[in-house]
Amino acid sequence: MSCPSIHVSELKSHLFRRDAQIIDVREIDEYRASHIEGSTLIPLAELPFRLDEIERNKDIIVVCRSGNRSAQACELLRERGYLRTRSLSGGLASWSA
Repeated sequence: MSCPSIHVSELKSHLFRRDAQIIDVREIDEYRASHIEGSTLIPLAELPFRLDEIERNKDIIVVCRSGNRSAQACELLRERGYLRTRSLSGGLASWSA
């Protein structure tokens, strides 16, 4: 199952409307260095065990540094029934560009 992506401009719109949950799947040291305000840190390795922290009634946007881990996380979530999940295209590198 492939994972749809979302571009930075769309993510900013969701943040403005506060209608999406942002899941950051990087490691804690990466998150502490910089992150999107309001995002929830759930490292990729912990994701299968922390699904109860993810809201099913919102769009879910998964982010990481470059887009690889977020794509993996997105696929895992979609396989588990979180069908409104997308991955940030280009990761946080595109966010700060």
